[in-house]
Amino acid sequence: MTGRLEGKVAVIVGAGQTPGETVGNGRAMALLFAREGAQVLCVDRVAERAEETAAMVVEEGGAAQAIGADIARAADCNRVVEEARARFGRLDVLVNNVGIGGGDGPAHRLEEAAFDRILAVNLKGMWLTIKAALPVMREQGAGSIVNISSLAARAGGIQLAYEVSKAGVNRLTTSVAQSNARYGVRCNAIMMGYMDTPMAVSGIARASGRSTAEVRAERDARVPLGGKMGTGWDTAYAALFLASDEAGFISGAILPVDGAMGVRIG
Repeated sequence: MTGRLEGKVAVIVGAGQTPGETVGNGRAMALLFAREGAQVLCVDRVAERAEETAAMVVEEGGAAQAIGADIARAADCNRVVEEARARFGRLDVLVNNVGIGGGDGPAHRLEEAAFDRILAVNLKGMWLTIKAALPVMREQGAGSIVNISSLAARAGGIQLAYEVSKAGVNRLTTSVAQSNARYGVRCNAIMMGYMDTPMAVSGIARASGRSTAEVRAERDARVPLGGKMGTGWDTAYAALFLASDEAGFISGAILPVDGAMGVRIG
């Protein structure tokens, strides 16, 4: 099946990626959405990374442009939506793929500044982009919002701020779905498990002083399905489905993409 997003305009927030050996979730989504016919606006706090992703899309024959923005700022979120309308004429899909976790820890160690910073980006930032996009989607009478959450919303104990932020993302998703269903706007989330992305594997390796091979092997061993992490493409294909008209009767869903990690007991 091809052309699953033909004629649609998609804004992918977090479309750039940190340096690493594999593809990140945002970049994979931008490439896949464009391959399926969408015009893509790549958004990233580091404009050069968004531009690199957009250039890759164009090199493949797709349609993409890039913009730098900090989603922790309401003005930047409004500007992203305004740019999407100015450049492409509409906004059909919003993907929220931004998340940070640096300086996190368990409750007795976590510093207030780190808690505030992580919540401001991971949760408040998603709300701000959604708030900016909703008037356009409501006016159109249709739209699909896909939020990237994490299994950390349900499990964990060493990254309090990240865990709380992702639990908040899940509830944000269901609330937006409920309050906008009458306007034809859908909102769903992907709850990811361990993914072999540069931010995860290379980031942990740098922070811990270990090799990427060691970190990758350790994370692979914890995944029930095939003993191997997912990739950015697994995230991208799940997001493609939720963004497309094939999921036209799905809203408020929290879709696990985790290799069965979330259903394992013991």
